[in-house]
Amino acid sequence: MTLLLEQYQALFNDTEYATNDPISILANSSAFIMEMVPDLNWAGFYLWDQQRQQLAVGPFQGKVACSLIASGSGVCGTAFDQQATQRIGDVHAFAGHIACDSATNAELVIPFAIAGQPAGVLDLDSPRLQRFSAADQAVLEELTGLIAAKLAPTS
Repeated sequence: MTLLLEQYQALFNDTEYATNDPISILANSSAFIMEMVPDLNWAGFYLWDQQRQQLAVGPFQGKVACSLIASGSGVCGTAFDQQATQRIGDVHAFAGHIACDSATNAELVIPFAIAGQPAGVLDLDSPRLQRFSAADQAVLEELTGLIAAKLAPTS
């Protein structure tokens, strides 16, 4: 899966895809992840809405998703609240899981910060139980770091 990181850097450093626009970065990143990571039924971002004090759905690939998630609620809200990755092998065993798609059985949610401030989460859902390994988590955390770095303001 480390090839995934190389492919992301090669593609997103190419002038055709290089941009400072956060929506473009997140939209293309979610499409890239959905295409390159097997056994997913949803890949996308929830972004912290400071005014609402909730996570708001951002660019994604998959079925229609929950629009707002409170910090500390469900897998995404828990990852954001704790600023810690949540790797859930069976979402049905996770107390408070928010079921946007009944086909989802496993979830990996990785929080990210921009310029040192918590900014959102990358949310990956799979219909396959126990889909995400510790090795998958490590690579996808690194990928999330690359994406967050592209979102950081340049001075």
